[in-house]
Amino acid sequence: MHIGGLKPCNNVFLAPMAGATDLPMRELAVELGAGMAVGEMQSADLSLAHSRKTTQRQRHSARAGLRSVQIVGYDPQQLAEAARFNADLGADIIDINMGCPAKKVCRRAAGSALLADEALVGRILETVVTAVDVPVTVKIRTGTDPEHRNGVTIARIAESAGIQMLTVHGRTRADRFKGYAEYQTIAEIVHAVTIPVIANGDIDSAQKAQRVLMMTGAAGVMIGRAAQGQLWLPGAIASTLAAGDERARTPALSEQLRLQGDHLVRLHDFHGNHLGPRIARKHQAWLLESLTAQQAISREDARAWRQTFNRLESAKEQVKCLRKLTDALMSASPATAPASQMSVAT
Repeated sequence: MHIGGLKPCNNVFLAPMAGATDLPMRELAVELGAGMAVGEMQSADLSLAHSRKTTQRQRHSARAGLRSVQIVGYDPQQLAEAARFNADLGADIIDINMGCPAKKVCRRAAGSALLADEALVGRILETVVTAVDVPVTVKIRTGTDPEHRNGVTIARIAESAGIQMLTVHGRTRADRFKGYAEYQTIAEIVHAVTIPVIANGDIDSAQKAQRVLMMTGAAGVMIGRAAQGQLWLPGAIASTLAAGDERARTPALSEQLRLQGDHLVRLHDFHGNHLGPRIARKHQAWLLESLTAQQAISREDARAWRQTFNRLESAKEQVKCLRKLTDALMSASPATAPASQMSVAT
């Protein structure tokens, strides 16, 4: 599969997730086998381009693979200027967010709110494509609500504007993340255009990815929330699809804990001693949720470990806490003492 003149190493991508897909997460996902990891969305308002949050989101490294930068806004010229700005910073791909259902985005008539104005969608896409020499992609939902699934129309507008790849989340704006993703509309979009279409929504296993690819004919899949706490998942799905196997290999518990340790260190280094430990808390919570689903730890003990971890203020204390959790889970006895009873003093 190609995105313009670019060729990702495979067709399983990590989705852009605000507050999650920072540089450490993208690096690890690509190192673990994801074909591409799209960065967190950035505002098209360039007056914010030099804020701490945006400059952090602009950072990239060779280890993170293709540099796909997602921008969000509603004004065609402003989005074009933001696209040029990011292309000049080295973006390989500009991705336009027309899929975010968050209220703070949609009340500005951006994100998935744009799907209600097909003429504006066309003006935005044509203006941005004309503004840059790098491929432009777009992420959408199937429509504004279940009675108005206009994804096929939007897809045709995108292809006519010169968009090089389209990612479709199988819910409408009104659905947010409720219920289940539907893939019939994605299949209709695939048959309506010739550009690559990536299926997104509720894909949490290699078996699900295989079913969605067969149902839709999509060129690839994008993994979002399922990768939280399971950064190995996109790469495992990619290798499973390539081998023609039916089930992705879940890393051994020891390997999952080692990867989490690596992730914590990178988060601390990237975000610093103040923000690093705070941002690490949600990643640790996602890991514990995953381990609970795998029955590697009881829900009660996971809650206790999470509460203990969330009280820690320093990177050193968090690393030590994870080491204690690892020792407890890897010990001969599967029973683990509640984390609230364990000392994490440095």
